[in-house]
Amino acid sequence: MTQDEMKKAAGWAALEYVTKGSIVGVGTGSTVNHFIDALETMKEQIKGAVSSSVASTERLEKIGIPVFDANEVASLDIYVDGADEINPTNDMIKGGGAALTREKIVAAIAEKFICIIDDTKKVDVLGQFPLPVEVIPMARSYVARELVKLGGDPCYREGCVTDNGNMILDVHNLQITDAKQLEDTINGIAGVVTVGLFANRGADVVLEGTPNGVVKS
Repeated sequence: MTQDEMKKAAGWAALEYVTKGSIVGVGTGSTVNHFIDALETMKEQIKGAVSSSVASTERLEKIGIPVFDANEVASLDIYVDGADEINPTNDMIKGGGAALTREKIVAAIAEKFICIIDDTKKVDVLGQFPLPVEVIPMARSYVARELVKLGGDPCYREGCVTDNGNMILDVHNLQITDAKQLEDTINGIAGVVTVGLFANRGADVVLEGTPNGVVKS
């Protein structure tokens, strides 16, 4: 199987967790796009979706799935999203697509986080994928200096403006052995909107597309 075929297998496997009559939390990215394609096959059986990005919202609306604002929904049964990296305890790095803040919000209101990945995303230690940090523009330089103090090498993601109008710093050269602590530390820096560590709210179920099929953990 190609990498895209593994992503597709994981995306379609997530349909098993969609409850009829529910509003589904939908993430962002290439693997999630396969889930959205799968969701189209049962769009008449759900009320709609809450989306974590403009791109996913447009894709959902194009196939006729109503998209609700997160403020209209008290809770979600599930949130389905991918990851840039995930470790054995289901802590994740997310934000390669710059939607980390909205992804974190949708994850927070969901009862269950279903993470869909291909087998290239599994790692023993987080940090090989640069850690995204969304920052308010006026705080970019200050936050970067604070990230250097934590041992990272932050780089401004040129030309990237998030759906919230902010900037992204990608932090290189980290080996993240305590993801929860680092998430709290970076989120405590003035000017940080959020960091792309999903450790305090990690995945509940991981569906991993492999050459031998989908592995659930």
